[in-house]
Amino acid sequence: MKALILVGGFGTRLRPLTLSVPKPLVDFANKPMILHQIEALVKAGVTDIVLAVNYKPEVMVAVLKKYEVKFGITITFSVEKEPLGTAGPLALAREVLGKDDSPFFVLNADVTCEYPFEKMRDFHIGHGNEGTILATKVEEPSKYGVIVTQSNSTRIDRFVEKPVEFVGNRINAGIYIFSPSILDRIELRPTSIEKEIFPKMASDQQLHTFDLEGFWMDVGQPKDFLTGTCLYLSSVAKRNPELLAPASEEYVNGGNVLVDPSARIGKGCKIGPNVTIGPNVVIGDGVRLQRCVLMEATHVKDYAWIKNSIVGWHSSIGRWSRLDGVTVLGDDVHIGHELYINGASVLPHKSINSNVCEPGIVM
Repeated sequence: MKALILVGGFGTRLRPLTLSVPKPLVDFANKPMILHQIEALVKAGVTDIVLAVNYKPEVMVAVLKKYEVKFGITITFSVEKEPLGTAGPLALAREVLGKDDSPFFVLNADVTCEYPFEKMRDFHIGHGNEGTILATKVEEPSKYGVIVTQSNSTRIDRFVEKPVEFVGNRINAGIYIFSPSILDRIELRPTSIEKEIFPKMASDQQLHTFDLEGFWMDVGQPKDFLTGTCLYLSSVAKRNPELLAPASEEYVNGGNVLVDPSARIGKGCKIGPNVTIGPNVVIGDGVRLQRCVLMEATHVKDYAWIKNSIVGWHSSIGRWSRLDGVTVLGDDVHIGHELYINGASVLPHKSINSNVCEPGIVM
């Protein structure tokens, strides 16, 4: 089987993190975002993965070579000379995706969920039609494009954009599986799969929906990255609780705390709920962490408080300082002692020595 991951461009929505690392390699729950997807695809029998990108960062090539060896798969880059939308990349990667009769997955690189690739594959093969869309249920469907199925069927009848009256609550979750015949529908030009290809497939009765169980989140921007982390940790607590710090640990406060074994934690800390602590992180005494992400080699000094924030690699937080309001620190940022940082987006290699009370970018 094959898969196409829609990576896109420079990850501007996730800056300042993506100023140092390509978006697919940003750590999500202590593992590059794309590795979560690759592991799940390999479990479903995928051997060929294509990354649809607008540019080809060398650092990504080197890391993905390691994954090729580790999982015994082939990873190729499909580089767009111009943005091709959400369908054009399938035509560009036709050589790999259409090389045999097996179906292929297409997924958005920003989506995190309990990837149900194996169940989806079996469902798709079972109905024998051209495509399957993974759908997630939402509480306010009026904000989205809603999928409407035929009565008592998984076959899609039509799509309704931001419905005024209730027609359903299933929306497109950005993960698909297709039979190679879909490639005959797509030309090599900028094309929207949602607006141009899916309506035709639905009118030909060739498109089904498969319901996602559990959480779903597009983690392409900081506030959603934090929400996605909370959802992911809650999922881990149910499915693999042994991966989280046990509640018996003195520092755990409210659960859902993921700690790399190499991290060092001081005395009298309160950590949780919903905290991710990366490799070689050093946390001083009396530190309070809540709903935050600390990436590799960060140093949080005594009695600091971090909430609703992402601390980038190799950064440090001074004693008694406080971060809140979806603050995001890039790589190698240093916050002085006794400071308040609220909603700041701080570019890499900066030192902050005064309070930042209003949200904004610190260059």
